Amino acid sequence: MPSTPEPDAVASDAIDTSFLETLIGYNARRAALTIIGTFMERMAVYGVRPVDFSVLSVIAHNPGITSRQLCASLGLLPPNLVIILNQLEQRELLVRQPHPHDGRAIALSLSTQGQAMMAEAEATAYQLEIDATSALTDAQRVTLKRLLKLVYAPPEQATRKRRGTAPPRARTPEATDV
Repeated sequence: MPSTPEPDAVASDAIDTSFLETLIGYNARRAALTIIGTFMERMAVYGVRPVDFSVLSVIAHNPGITSRQLCASLGLLPPNLVIILNQLEQRELLVRQPHPHDGRAIALSLSTQGQAMMAEAEATAYQLEIDATSALTDAQRVTLKRLLKLVYAPPEQATRKRRGTAPPRARTPEATDV
């Protein structure tokens, strides 16, 4: 019976991750984990998770938004949002009122307590991102955010959604696409 050769022991400082480092997803995930770890530490005082923060921030900047609009803007599933909204309402951070223009919808806004908390939490989030990306210049931070947004919200996709047109047929990437 042939035996399989035993792998050579790899020194921890000699681990080759060079292929992974060529992948956008790998790099984005590693960066996100770094920032989320810091986020969790600093947001513990407010008792919010990243998804709670996102929901509260969108509501803070769009008072009267509906849950349907909130789901669409954050890519959340309605059943998950219902749970989040119920928890935020129980904490008296959120107010639900009849929508002024759509009798079937509920308008979401922050309570006075929610507004005060989010003002502090957003300042904390801004500072933690500066701290977590201290190796970058301000211009590099702006560029990084712009490039990442192109991955999850390409301009042509946003334009198609507004126009209601079908996506273009797939094409072969060319060297000029870089």
